[in-house]
Amino acid sequence: MNQGKFVFSQVMDFIPRYQFDKIVKRYKGDWHTKNLNSYNHLLHLLFGQLTGCDSLRDICLCLEAHSRMLYHLGFRKSVSHTSLSRANENRDYRIFEGLGCLLMEQVRTLYSNTKLSDITMDNVIYALDSTTISTSIKLAAWALGKYGKGAIKMHTLLDLR
Repeated sequence: MNQGKFVFSQVMDFIPRYQFDKIVKRYKGDWHTKNLNSYNHLLHLLFGQLTGCDSLRDICLCLEAHSRMLYHLGFRKSVSHTSLSRANENRDYRIFEGLGCLLMEQVRTLYSNTKLSDITMDNVIYALDSTTISTSIKLAAWALGKYGKGAIKMHTLLDLR
């Protein structure tokens, strides 16, 4: 039985809520929203990322399976995959980009006085992200992926200097 906070809620404590709300207000992220505000949207996406969910439907099914723990994880309520899909389409990406830049700036200031010469060459730190984007094999016959499905592999490398 759980004796303290869940790991997911402990990870979410590192996100500066006040600054995130300022970014949401700047880009009007919660304008005309009914069920899914920007912070709850962020929680859904981070939960899917941390648990290794493959799709929006997978995120929603996993959260429904843990419906008794939603409050303790930090969710107000779970939403359907269509609401999550609409939020992904309509919400401004600059909200999440701003949060990412804010978190990278916090990490940069935390470790600005630390010498990294023993760890990396030339004291350069990179953040690497890799994802696979599924495509239709009929529309992109050149993008042959696993199991006869179409896919494009995308890599992103950020210099954190």
